[in-house]
Amino acid sequence: MAPISTTTVQDHVALAEIELCGELIIAASATQADRLSADRIDEVLNVIPGAGAGTGDD
Repeated sequence: MAPISTTTVQDHVALAEIELCGELIIAASATQADRLSADRIDEVLNVIPGAGAGTGDD
């Protein structure tokens, strides 16, 4: 009888996306407003506006 494998496959990108969604849900549940502002979403996701944007010189 072959041994049962205990290895698991993890998609690190998917896990990171799930974590970010969780952070947004927590932030949304803590706000009194109807929705999060774009600035607040950037803050929760630790995004720097304009960072990583291309120059358009492709």
